[in-house]
Amino acid sequence: MKNPNWTKDELILALELYFRDPTARGNKKHPEVINLSRLLNRLPIHLDNEIETNFRNPTGVAMKLGNFLRFDPSYTGKGLDRGNKMEEEVWNLYSSNISALILAKDAIINNIDFVKKNKVINTPDFIEEASEGRLLTRVHITRERNQGLIKRKKKSVLNETGSLKCEVCSFDFKQVYGALGEGFAECHHVKPVSLLKPNEKTKIKDLAILCANCHRMIHRERPWKTIEELKALLLN
Repeated sequence: MKNPNWTKDELILALELYFRDPTARGNKKHPEVINLSRLLNRLPIHLDNEIETNFRNPTGVAMKLGNFLRFDPSYTGKGLDRGNKMEEEVWNLYSSNISALILAKDAIINNIDFVKKNKVINTPDFIEEASEGRLLTRVHITRERNQGLIKRKKKSVLNETGSLKCEVCSFDFKQVYGALGEGFAECHHVKPVSLLKPNEKTKIKDLAILCANCHRMIHRERPWKTIEELKALLLN
């Protein structure tokens, strides 16, 4: 059995260490490499039957840090040329935005116990994984499918506007389908996943009313579209 490929979450954690402590690159005995190895073994993103005893050991972590060298314009050597496309994607996304990288790293770490303690929903096939990775995508989906909060959101919008129109395209299920569509709409969690905190309660204002089509379009590619960005597409 072969260990699973590195996920985006894991690569984000590795890249953050790559920039935070250059002496860790390629050094399997470095304390931070050992700490990262332990952290990666805590992430609840792989099935137990996918993991071997050498899963994300310090040697493998050190090599993964070395893989990033080939993208680094400040490095004069060749670097390790064995790697995958995901490494380049994560590098391009975060190497010039270290503050966003740190936010993503912190959010991943802070939500580990939330995912372990809660019945976090797996990502549906029609949703493209968030730029911040698998774990935070699952947290996002879990938050926007909180049935009690969804009911309160719909009630609040109905009391205020008298309808449940999509905030992007203004589609109204009741207006189109009559009684069949009454009370029907989906809710989208608008807060960036990099800002999700495990002990923070989702508020009504964090949810947006969307039709099923617009909700799927928001999640169709990464980075996910905002409400405003999707509205702009409709105007073009």
